[in-house]
Amino acid sequence: MESIGVTYHPLMEVLQSDVISLHCPLNEQTRHLIGPETINYIKKGAMLINTGRGALIDTKTMIQALKNGHISALGLDVYEQEEKLFFRDLSTKIIQDDDIQRLMSFPNVLITAHQAFFTDEALSQIASTTLNNVLQLLKNSNLKDQAALLV
Repeated sequence: MESIGVTYHPLMEVLQSDVISLHCPLNEQTRHLIGPETINYIKKGAMLINTGRGALIDTKTMIQALKNGHISALGLDVYEQEEKLFFRDLSTKIIQDDDIQRLMSFPNVLITAHQAFFTDEALSQIASTTLNNVLQLLKNSNLKDQAALLV
């Protein structure tokens, strides 16, 4: 990635940014990457966006950071307990998850529930790739990795 101009920085340096956007896989090293141990390293007033995995952020820590103004805005396309909430019609039910209810009560929090990628461009690319794969299967040829074309 460095060959195309991407530079890498230590986490504590990145946490001093005005906008932090998480796109990490979830593993032992990244679970609660933003949590009690790291929240105070984040620049006061920063905006945090998580489109990676829900458990990259410790939800209770984030609620406190929003309440005390340490985090100015939060965007979540993922959530720690999303399997119980996302892609379900809960309109006639009482949501038992107090943390998501609290997050949704903040005017500076946007939760998109895995819907953030629903843009015209993304859907067109998905449809194009799918149709291309079907055509290649019909022609009895090998499928090509279309992800490389998106870079």
